[in-house]
Amino acid sequence: MSIADLLLMELQAAEKTKQKNMEIINVLLKELEAEFNITKKFLAIVPAEKFDWAPHEKSMKLKSLAVHIADLPSWVSLALTTDGLDFETAPYVEKPIENVGDLVKILEENYNEGRTELKKATEEDLNGRWILRMGKQVLSDYSKYETIRHSLSQTTHHRAQLGVYLRLLEIPIPGSYGPSADDQNF
Repeated sequence: MSIADLLLMELQAAEKTKQKNMEIINVLLKELEAEFNITKKFLAIVPAEKFDWAPHEKSMKLKSLAVHIADLPSWVSLALTTDGLDFETAPYVEKPIENVGDLVKILEENYNEGRTELKKATEEDLNGRWILRMGKQVLSDYSKYETIRHSLSQTTHHRAQLGVYLRLLEIPIPGSYGPSADDQNF
């Protein structure tokens, strides 16, 4: 085998690796978009007149839960543009909202920002470390990929929680990954 053949094989292997890496990014982009579309349906029906309602004294208020859900796509760009977050030096501050339009706007802005950063990302970027802490206490130590996956899981988790709130408020639930009892569209 000649040196040219070896170089060609190396270039082909590098191209296959690059394609595989881009497949991971494309899968994440597809999932981010799907979660955005489902979440937007849920946030669009949150009743502003019930923002201060909670199903239990230990539960978050409806407004806080909805704002948190709208914020979650921002963790995609946060994971890709930083090495972590320290709640001691950067405490969470809930974004002020007046109505459902504000909620949807926050979600759309965070989704667009996350999608933009993810489109620019490489697998090397996804392999970097991302640490969530409260001062010296490490709350999580993930790869940037794991942080993105965690944010998507958190979106699903809290959106399901929101679905329970809406059901208790007698608001028809949109379908998520298929029909709901109230929405038979798939």
